[in-house]
Amino acid sequence: PDTPDLCNGRYRLRLPRMADFEQWHALRRESREFLQPWEPSWRPDDLTYRCFRQRVLRNEQEYDAGLAVPLLLFSVADDALLGGLTIGLIRRGASQSCMIGYWMGHRHAGQGHMFAALQIAIPYIFNGLEFHRIEAACIPENDKSIRLLEKAGFQREGLLRQYLKINGQW
Repeated sequence: PDTPDLCNGRYRLRLPRMADFEQWHALRRESREFLQPWEPSWRPDDLTYRCFRQRVLRNEQEYDAGLAVPLLLFSVADDALLGGLTIGLIRRGASQSCMIGYWMGHRHAGQGHMFAALQIAIPYIFNGLEFHRIEAACIPENDKSIRLLEKAGFQREGLLRQYLKINGQW
């Protein structure tokens, strides 16, 4: 199938490519301390080319199978990688729903980039993918992410105890 290339003139969301490795590696490496409290534990080889290659291949397979739409977020002006947004845990049938997750490079955080990405992704999810519901899991202590989601129109529905293993903790 055609891969999504979602663009609003300022930002572009698209599937990762092997050519993205250098930017991805640099941004993730410099943002490691900033990101680790909010992500699953990083493997020792997480930032290697081999691991990135496996990630890109898995992303393509998941996209082709209709399981996920893993996207990287770029600034159109300079093609700089800013972060990523994944549409995952796709459920069809009676549910017609998905889960979104996202990350932002430390130097780009707090500048409205992820809010802009959500403004692009949400219409794609509802109109393009024809989902009925978008969910987002957020650690209760992650105030910035909670504010972002609320600003984007999400509503808090409950607390899922020990739902995800983040930074080595359930």
